Amino acid sequence: MLDVFPLLSGDDRITPRFTLVPGSAFGADVLSAVEAVGGRTIPWSEARDQSYDLVIAASPKGELEVLRGRHVLLPHGAGFNKSLRHEGSADSASGLDPEYLHRSEHAPPVSLHALAHPSQLARLAAADPEAALRAKVVGDPTLARLTASQPLRETYRAALGTGSRTLLALSSTWGPDALLRRCPDLPAQLAGHLPYDRYQLALVVHPNEWSRLGTYELRARLAPALEGGLILACPRDEWASVLIAADALICDHGSAALYFAAVQDRPVVAVHRGGSELIPGTPMDELLSSVPMLSSADSVEQALRAYRPETGQSAARAAFRHRTTASQRLRTELYALLGLTPPTTAIPVPLLPSPVAAPRVPGAFDVHVSIKESMIRVDRYPVGLQAPGHHLAVEHGVAGEHHLRSAGLVYRRRAAAFATTSTRVDWLADGWARHILAEYPGCRAAAALLAPSQCLLRVRSHAQPYSVGTEPVTEDGRILRIDPAAAVSAAHAWLLSQRTTPTEPVRLDCRIGAQGFPITLAPATTEAAAEPL
Repeated sequence: MLDVFPLLSGDDRITPRFTLVPGSAFGADVLSAVEAVGGRTIPWSEARDQSYDLVIAASPKGELEVLRGRHVLLPHGAGFNKSLRHEGSADSASGLDPEYLHRSEHAPPVSLHALAHPSQLARLAAADPEAALRAKVVGDPTLARLTASQPLRETYRAALGTGSRTLLALSSTWGPDALLRRCPDLPAQLAGHLPYDRYQLALVVHPNEWSRLGTYELRARLAPALEGGLILACPRDEWASVLIAADALICDHGSAALYFAAVQDRPVVAVHRGGSELIPGTPMDELLSSVPMLSSADSVEQALRAYRPETGQSAARAAFRHRTTASQRLRTELYALLGLTPPTTAIPVPLLPSPVAAPRVPGAFDVHVSIKESMIRVDRYPVGLQAPGHHLAVEHGVAGEHHLRSAGLVYRRRAAAFATTSTRVDWLADGWARHILAEYPGCRAAAALLAPSQCLLRVRSHAQPYSVGTEPVTEDGRILRIDPAAAVSAAHAWLLSQRTTPTEPVRLDCRIGAQGFPITLAPATTEAAAEPL
């Protein structure tokens, strides 16, 4: 609904009002979503006593027919792929159920049944021939927003802090066959299996499931994965921005998978074939029957490699038509029903906003290291989700005391400048490092991250501190930069592997994530040791 109403904006002849048809088990959050965008709502008891020039709904269910005025039914989700056994007629597709489409003789008929694909018109005719007479294929307005917003992909990735990592999204619909119902531990298992510097994880949860659990319980259930950096996309707009930003998708039988496949040809992997709800022969059935299946978190990279290009888009073409013109087509139909001439000023398709769900950067990592001469590979995993590695790297000021007491390496990022009305106290880089080694006797090294390319590292029992310098690399016309915390982990591990301490600059070839980065390790100058932290 909120994807459609902007099509009527810029017209002072139109006054939109929102109401909630009673009967949904998931209505608790609906009015909150409308209020969040400033929509004016009216109670159902008041709404049913008035007359309207147009009544627009996204579902035929409930007492919708008591609202007086011409009715429009919008596309709801990516086609009609599910049959909900606990409601309506047996084996009927949700949204095409004759029990809900059929209206009493005194109720106004639906003036427009908007559909997204010609095949849906044939299915509607089979379910309710009379309703099909007033149906038109206009496309999907939600897909129109995703398509129009595709050029903002890099903007969305920047907002999410993705960087050069592969953004792997998971989508979970609602009901007993949803991903989070069947595989509740999968987000945490993936966070523990996939290196943090190579992969970023995001989760899209259906609004019904979000409403069923509530934000507090949902976040509590996902706590291990969220602590490991999982992005939980909110169900209003942000889910679509995250899908555009994503490099690959792990899905169930929910509509998000077809929307993802429609806007980009990137890998799709399924967790199951749809369960008892999925209707055979539908576009979603075609998609799930042709993409790789994920047997376990450990096999995710193999499953992603097994995806065949064009598979997802082939299924999406069976669900959507008029991708780029859906909004204009629907706008024309709505104004025709209103009996109004549309404004001459064209209304652009509203673009999706940038995500605001900032991921939590883990405060502690289990760091796995392999060293061969000056070649170092570093893989970092959020603590507790992977077996212990070479050392535990902990960020001071972010992680708790328990992790600090167990850390092999403690690091701190330079504080941003801030205004103060009292005396301000700053550490010198080496002074802070010495303080940490004295405070935590079990810690073997401390590092001050002064800048993206400049760090100071002090190793216990070494007489001198070290400067750790990193250099960006270019790839495919892009500049890639390393997290300095990963760089000091590499330098720390290499120094511990040496029998002597270096007195001259050493160049290390470090592989972090999917890229190689040069790191320079050298005895720190007096000026570097005295840098403010």
